[in-house]
Amino acid sequence: MKSIKRCQHVITLFLIIFIVGMIALIVKINREASFYMMNSDDHRLGMVYDRNGDVLFDGSGKGQYPDGYFIDVGNLIGDDKGQMENTLVAQNIGYLNNYSFSSGLVDKGGKAAIYTTLDHAANRAVYDAYYGAKGCAVAYNYKTGELLVCTSLPSLDVTRGYDNIADMESGTLWSKVMYGTVPGSTQKVSTVISALEIMGREKLFSKSYSCSGQFVNRAGKTIDCHQSWGHGQQNIQQAVENSCNPFFAQLIEDPDMPLERVKSQYNKLGYAINGEDMRYFDIDGIQCERASTTLTDSGDFITQWGCIGQGDTLVSPMQLMMWQSAIANGNGKMTMPHLIAKVTDVNGKVTETADTSLSKQIFAPETASTVKQILKTNGANHYAWSVPGFDIGIKSGTAQVKEGAEENALLVGFVDDPAHPIAFCVVLENKYSTPVSAEQILTTMLNNLCV
Repeated sequence: MKSIKRCQHVITLFLIIFIVGMIALIVKINREASFYMMNSDDHRLGMVYDRNGDVLFDGSGKGQYPDGYFIDVGNLIGDDKGQMENTLVAQNIGYLNNYSFSSGLVDKGGKAAIYTTLDHAANRAVYDAYYGAKGCAVAYNYKTGELLVCTSLPSLDVTRGYDNIADMESGTLWSKVMYGTVPGSTQKVSTVISALEIMGREKLFSKSYSCSGQFVNRAGKTIDCHQSWGHGQQNIQQAVENSCNPFFAQLIEDPDMPLERVKSQYNKLGYAINGEDMRYFDIDGIQCERASTTLTDSGDFITQWGCIGQGDTLVSPMQLMMWQSAIANGNGKMTMPHLIAKVTDVNGKVTETADTSLSKQIFAPETASTVKQILKTNGANHYAWSVPGFDIGIKSGTAQVKEGAEENALLVGFVDDPAHPIAFCVVLENKYSTPVSAEQILTTMLNNLCV
């Protein structure tokens, strides 16, 4: 009897081990099957949609779309072919898995999808507004952080393939919005912020410097003004409106602007200074380059030129736009942008939703209020006719690139309208090579978003 009971115990133990093992195996298969399917030759991906349900990426590849239908967002959304890594699909491909072991949905009605914040129609309108010129444009809701427009030219329609990579123009396979560009005089917004944080409003507005068309700095180097006959005596508001280089060079040399404090404020804004580690920040997995510049001596050319927006200074259009949110919101905190609104799994269940988030404090609310008024005054005085119908704060920039052989036009700013809280950055490359202007592109953007 004891022998029989012992055998029963052994058999029961083996059965328990077997059952536990089977359960563990089923769980493992259920968890890992999707991974192996995603990495097989037979994987099927879900869809990517815009905020209105318009398709931006067809994972099954069976949809019928006109030529160029996705070209306005092609190098932002990307695909799963491995050629465009810093894109929404490549960095979030796990969300698009259209297979589960339990339901076995592979191209049979699987509902895995990413719903983005983008407005496809507005992106296409902005893309078309370039009329074949190169550049990029980005806009978002500075209250919520929802990216609405993010288009970059040249681009490609991923549904038509891209076997001719070697023949493509530089920039075709990535969104220029995420990468550093010479900011030109849009950089002066950062310098104004720094001056206000260091001096305060009263002292800064009491400063005035003379512009005769050029300024010879302490190192004996010349800072030229774009207006060769100069602007005469001017204060900070006039200098911003006139975008006067000699004024800003003298501001950087001013004893009330210690360079160490300028560097500290630039760090708060997110600049990598003097060769610091260029770390990236990410937007739903997409890497965006951090701003960078050289600040070594307030009396030398490279430092002054950097604070004016040339020299070694590089800033992504994304970051230029984000600073505008901290101004427009009046709190000195950036609204962090996001591209994904929600994610659904293979069964259509919502698994991820976006939240609005803010950066740490990068400047005081009092600074935000003053810069907001400076930029709005500039908008009212100089852009009411070229960007009509909008109450905007704005700063333009002209960036010399390719050793001065070309000039890019930039516009950064915000719409001061509670119903349409839009911050933006527009870059038009080689502005003299095209009849279109950055103002026309911006007007198209705002007309499509503020409806």
